[in-house]
Amino acid sequence: MSLDKPYKDVPGTTIFDADQARKGYHLNQFCMSLMKPENRARFLADQEAYLDEWPLNPRQRQAVLDIDLNTCIEEGGNIYFLSKIGATHGLSFQQMAGSMTGMSEAAYRDMMVGGGRRPEGNRLKDLDGWTPPVPGEKAETLRENAPARYTSALFTSHVPAIGAAMDLGKTEEPYWKKVFDGYQWTRKWAKENTPDVVILVYNDHATAFDSSIIPTFVLGTGSDYPVADEGYGPRPVPDVKGYPELAAHIAQSVIQDDFDLTLVNEMVVDHGLTVPLSLVFGELGPEEQWPVRVIPLAVNVVQYPVPSGRRCYELGRALRRALDKWDGPELNVQIWGTGGMSHQLQGPRAGLINEEWDNAFLDHLIADPKGLTEWQHMEYVDEAGSEGIELVDWLIARGAMDDQFGGGAPETNHRFYHVPASNTAVGHLVLSNPVATPESAAAGGETEVPASEPVPGTATVPATV
Repeated sequence: MSLDKPYKDVPGTTIFDADQARKGYHLNQFCMSLMKPENRARFLADQEAYLDEWPLNPRQRQAVLDIDLNTCIEEGGNIYFLSKIGATHGLSFQQMAGSMTGMSEAAYRDMMVGGGRRPEGNRLKDLDGWTPPVPGEKAETLRENAPARYTSALFTSHVPAIGAAMDLGKTEEPYWKKVFDGYQWTRKWAKENTPDVVILVYNDHATAFDSSIIPTFVLGTGSDYPVADEGYGPRPVPDVKGYPELAAHIAQSVIQDDFDLTLVNEMVVDHGLTVPLSLVFGELGPEEQWPVRVIPLAVNVVQYPVPSGRRCYELGRALRRALDKWDGPELNVQIWGTGGMSHQLQGPRAGLINEEWDNAFLDHLIADPKGLTEWQHMEYVDEAGSEGIELVDWLIARGAMDDQFGGGAPETNHRFYHVPASNTAVGHLVLSNPVATPESAAAGGETEVPASEPVPGTATVPATV
């Protein structure tokens, strides 16, 4: 019996599934080799000789030499692996994505600044409108006075170009200033509400994990996580300190709660984890330390099949049950959901942005997260682009909140939306559980955007990233 793969019909889009992964295994592994500076130097010195070391088929080989990313994708390449080729040649993600559309670099950049590629005519169906939330059943209860208090959820995009803008001192440039202005409230709030530990949900971008292993849910149980070299050199930020004791407790509870986690004691972390930390805690150098310990929770959204929104939501509930069982030291815990919002980095549909869909997602996330679990993968891919599927990660943080266990609804502390940051729509949200809403929140800033008033996208002046 053949598997149902409706995503094959989405225009201008190639979904990286097991068949594509098998087809492109050696191509993607070649790309991974370019994460090492010495290999990048050897490749640039003699590309033909370097490619002789890899069993690529003739079409794959020529596509690499031509930097023909569309053909590479047809031949089983995935954009996150292929980005190492572009990085080696000094290309930005925006230049790489634009090269697959048939547009000039300037025309693609102008399209993104103007709000991105419109979904109309580039999807299988029309946008589903907002529907009023229907309260779901609350079958679980909270542990009173739990030593590990889940205080707030934070949601943010993790665009690599945002990290580059911080690292290169471009945050005050006109193109970037409006992006970073959207996080000024959060930086002040974070100083006043710094947690002990952050469970940071993100997706690895063909950095720690390559085609030889594709774990669905990875829980970092180590004590230290070095910053990865993604092809441009490591970001100049601190390495990440873990919390092995709490991570081991979570693993024990969550796996017994019927979630088959992959436990990893050693791994590098890429922009999916470091960019959110920089956005919230500021530009820290490699010799400094992040003010929190971090438990990485990496979710596969690169190779299909990927977990459903419902599965991620239920994992969030399992995380909350694990936190409620903790009997160690008192802890202030936050869970961050990262990735998205709408964006597509590959194929002729690259540059897709869907502002209406993004804001409907935010509305649902606030008011009806359980209803949001009914949205299928095709909804994300068709409406929000092939890489928009990262948004299922946000449901993990939301599924763990008080109101999903019969408690009070969270307070929307801050909401921000902006188009574009390179190829991506930026979304950001801070929600706090009722017991975690301090009187000092007013000092950190009023809620800037009510849930019923989405922020329209804002075009800014282009900048080279």
